[in-house]
Amino acid sequence: MPAALEVFRQEESLGAAADLDFALAMLDAVRSGGLGPALRIYRPRPTVALGQRDAKLPGFAAAQAACRRQGFEPLVRKAGGRAAAYHDGCLVLDHVAPDADALAGSRRRFADFGELLAGAFRKVGLTANVGEIPGEYCPGEFTVSGEAPGGERIKLVGTAQRVIAGGWLFSSVLVVDNALPLRRVLTDCYAELGLSWDPRTAGAARDLAPGLDMVQVQDAVLAAYAGYAPLVDGDFTALRGRVAQH
Repeated sequence: MPAALEVFRQEESLGAAADLDFALAMLDAVRSGGLGPALRIYRPRPTVALGQRDAKLPGFAAAQAACRRQGFEPLVRKAGGRAAAYHDGCLVLDHVAPDADALAGSRRRFADFGELLAGAFRKVGLTANVGEIPGEYCPGEFTVSGEAPGGERIKLVGTAQRVIAGGWLFSSVLVVDNALPLRRVLTDCYAELGLSWDPRTAGAARDLAPGLDMVQVQDAVLAAYAGYAPLVDGDFTALRGRVAQH
């Protein structure tokens, strides 16, 4: 079993850009030896995280403007993938760990953590699976989807990864509630970027289980992680201090 995982619950967003930057700062702290395996959990502000390839498209500036009109902050992330949107109806997980051979395990992490998160959704009563959905936004081989009674699949979790010498960052966005603003901003953003997608693939866990709430999802996620590694509660204020030193 992996080493104990220190869990940090961030009660409030630091801001759209600052939240993304803090994940990278955690990874830097791992590289320098100031932080061991850690999992940060928080609810973000409205953000559209665009990929490096999106930033090179002719419609990038117009896509940024479209995001801002919808009340979402457009940012370019270091990890791969296409544009993905999230807000405070989502749960973001930033998992970092030291690893002497981080690159070698990158594909396995996508598969393993995808299945871990699908298992968490199954625990709260959803039919969840791992695999790309035709027409999804920010397509990925290890998307976690939920299945509606009619068989339609919606994206519940998108994952991204950054690997450096000596460690890795695995980020997951779980869409729990209020999918409509996400669908709207992605529709406008993708239109400006000139990318096609199927808006029916964008949804939230509560679309499939109306009684579900954020606490239930977070508890299920932590229970799933407890099967992966021993969990230790950490203090987020202390984490900020530790990260600032590296």
